[in-house]
Formats: sequence, C-alpha cells, structure tokens
Amino acid sequence: MSYFHTLLFGLYPYLAGSVFLIGSLLRFDHGQYTWKTGSSQMLSSSRMRLASNLFHIGILVIFFGHLVGLLTPHWVYAPFMSAGTKQVIAILVGGIAGVMCLVGGAMLAWRRLTNARVKASSSLMDTVIILLLVVQVTLGLLTIIPALGHLDGGVMLRLAHWAQAIVFFQGGAADYLVGIGWIYKLHIFVGLTIVLVFPFTRLVHVWSAPLGYIARRYQIVRRRA
Repeated sequence: MSYFHTLLFGLYPYLAGSVFLIGSLLRFDHGQYTWKTGSSQMLSSSRMRLASNLFHIGILVIFFGHLVGLLTPHWVYAPFMSAGTKQVIAILVGGIAGVMCLVGGAMLAWRRLTNARVKASSSLMDTVIILLLVVQVTLGLLTIIPALGHLDGGVMLRLAHWAQAIVFFQGGAADYLVGIGWIYKLHIFVGLTIVLVFPFTRLVHVWSAPLGYIARRYQIVRRRA
C-alpha cells in the first residue's frame, strides 16, 4: 500500500507533468493544424454563450486559486492571515466558482452528448475531456464537505506542502498525503490525469490565449461609405 501511495502521489505527478510539457511541445511542432479550440458554436448556439461563460469564468478562478493557494508558502501570508482564514476564503470563492464551472460544464457536456450536429463533429477526446473536467469539479466541490469539519487549515497546509514538494522537486512529497481523506486523493488523481491527457485534447489552446488582443491598437477593417 505504501508503494502504491508513493507511485500515485510521488511519481505519477512527474509522469503527468513530463507528458504535459513534452507532448504539448511535440504537438505544437508537428500538429499545428490540430492546435485549435474546435468551437462548435456555429453548429448550435443554443445556450452556448451562457454555458461557455459560466464554465470558463469558473475554471479560470479555480485554476488561479489553486495555483496561488497551493504554491504560496505559508510564511508569506502568515503575518496577516491564518491558515484557517485562508481555508474559509478558499471554500467560499472556490465553492462559487466551482458551482459556476459545474453548471456550465454540465451544460456543455450534455450538449456534446445529445446534439446530433455537435456530437458528429466531436472526437472521442473532446467528449472524454469535458466529462473529466465535470467529474473533477464535482470532486472539488465534494471536498468542501470534509473541509467544513476541520477549519483550522491543517489539511490545506498538508496539501500545499505536497504541491510545493512536487513542483520544487523535494523528496518525500507523497508522505504529506498519508492519512488524508480519500476524496482529496481522488481529486488529486483525476487532476493529474487531466494534466496527463492535456496534449491530446483541445485544451492545448490554453497555451495560445490571445492576450495580445487586450493591448493591440484599434483596427479599421472596412471604411464606411
């Protein structure tokens, strides 16, 4: 059991991360014609805007919340915020964003599975990744239940120490998750699996976020007569 635990939470993160980086680079180099969002809005726009906005806003808040919350060392916020306070904020903000992401993601998944035109234009990985994301957000919301039972922030600190140990190549990362509830471990495992399959899905368009449009100069496409 100890070996399996180390395999999942000590070695699997590096396997997933390696495939994520190398796979993304190889796909960009050898498959640029597949490097796209694959939007199906032109096929069916019914409730598409609502679902897409809910999903994307929710998932962006969740992503950056996890990024900052897990990778920020405790000593950075300790002078003005306790671990318990940080956990309550994470529950509130993450809960709202999670519900938004779940509703939007469920609408997009239902549309992809039931709309004949959208389904016909979807690949297997299109369906797999949206279902994986919905499952992952659901698991994340379910972690709120046990988290409400220990608002001292202790478990959150252990999760943060695990994430920091993985990212900064520290030894014994898996030890931080010993005794952690199964719902947290399942949430981490599914998250790592999403990272693993990332290069083989339409999620690669995240690398090409059009941030340049924010600061670009106004352009006149056609002059008025």
